[in-house]
Amino acid sequence: MVAVTGVTGYVGGRLVPELLRAGHRVRAVARNPGRLQGRDWVDDVDVVEADAQHLDQVRSALEGVDVAYYLIHSLGSGRRFEARDRRTALTFAQAAREAGVGRIVYLGGLHPDVDDLSPHLESRKEVGEILLASGVPTTVLRAAVVLGSGSASFEMMRYLTERLPAMTTPRWVDNRIQPIAIRDVLRYLVGSATMPPEVNRAFDIGGPEVLTYRQMMHRYAAVAGLPRRVVVGVGVLSPRLSSLWVSLVTPVPGPLARPLVESLVHEVVCDEHDIAEHVPDPPEGLLGFDDAVRLALARIQDADVVTRWSSASVPGAPSDPLPSDPDWAGGSLYRDERRTRVDAPPDAVWHVIQTVGGERGWYSWPLAWQVRGVLDRLSGGPGLRRGRRDPRRLLVDDAVDFWRVEEVVPGRMLRLRAEMRVPGLAWLELAVRPEPDGGSTLRQVATFHPHGLLGQLYWWSVAPFHGVVFGGMQQGMAAEARRVAAAGASAEPGTGATPRS
Repeated sequence: MVAVTGVTGYVGGRLVPELLRAGHRVRAVARNPGRLQGRDWVDDVDVVEADAQHLDQVRSALEGVDVAYYLIHSLGSGRRFEARDRRTALTFAQAAREAGVGRIVYLGGLHPDVDDLSPHLESRKEVGEILLASGVPTTVLRAAVVLGSGSASFEMMRYLTERLPAMTTPRWVDNRIQPIAIRDVLRYLVGSATMPPEVNRAFDIGGPEVLTYRQMMHRYAAVAGLPRRVVVGVGVLSPRLSSLWVSLVTPVPGPLARPLVESLVHEVVCDEHDIAEHVPDPPEGLLGFDDAVRLALARIQDADVVTRWSSASVPGAPSDPLPSDPDWAGGSLYRDERRTRVDAPPDAVWHVIQTVGGERGWYSWPLAWQVRGVLDRLSGGPGLRRGRRDPRRLLVDDAVDFWRVEEVVPGRMLRLRAEMRVPGLAWLELAVRPEPDGGSTLRQVATFHPHGLLGQLYWWSVAPFHGVVFGGMQQGMAAEARRVAAAGASAEPGTGATPRS
């Protein structure tokens, strides 16, 4: 039996399914087990409620456990976090010893051997030392920047690179870093469970490349298809000012940005690779920076971004996001969501949804749609000239003006992906939900994932018109659904639909 603490966090939530796949029985230890509901694996593990600061609760949670994963830290959680981390680690160490745990595995931070570590790295170092002195054989894995969607350090780099085509940065931009893909971190964590009892030490873990932060931003931009970034290092920004700048430019909260920035003041490069003696490198080698970034961006590039922050319960791969990741993780994703109660049955509303576009138009401000179509054609896009294959029925991959049908759930939902020229990826989802009184709710969601600064500017430049375009579309579709219901659900939509031209 292995126990995992921090299961609602970035690493813990991804580690549990990996341990299950490796054949381990898993006990998920959480202060609030309700936050685990909806995970595909929750029924496959033993869920135990325990507060990490209460010795009796932790000791009870670790009874009968062979390996205990300690994945708790107070990054970004206010002042005096060092004392809280120290107290929690001491409690866990005592509980593990008294419960007869065979091994503790801890993921800490890679740090140089200097006396002036940042408070964050100093605390991670101290926690590792406490666990190593617990009397329980302990494996401490020390990692620098973890590459994967949802990792705080990766998200900070993502936003800085995507939002700023040119930037001035502190001198730490040229410090060397050995980043590691989340897939390799999880592989080392899983492999550490079977280390022999005589192993009680820390291991440096890192990917195959040593890069500066400047190089990482340039490489990220190249993988993401962004123009090369202009990065100018200056020596006047203190870590505090740098963190304020990061929190202003990115959605990463200031209390979290500050320890991340302070840690970048140090060069963090592995001094050894002894971990390979116990967890050998895979035959294909450790995942490089570019491949790790591609995996982190894969869901966006594979057009699954609409569900990736809203309805996914467990990622298909370690690099994918989890619902427990913070709202700002995963890159910018803008949504305009509207709901309208319609006095018409669901089949009438669905009849209107599946006949949208083409000669029937988009039920709002036809001039705006025409102008957008002309601009799209002038920029090399399809414009509105494609219309529809069938005026009554849509299938996956059908063209609808400058949209493409991505998913259809008959009678319930239509998702369109934009093929117009926009600096990013865009979707329009139309769905109907039956109501107990026989009426319906029409749900309309416009989703946009911006590409670089131009994408950000595009969204905010068109956002003021959403009320007219999308709000009008809701009202027009609702009115047409009522007309269809009055005429009979099988009737052809009539003049209530605003024509395309």
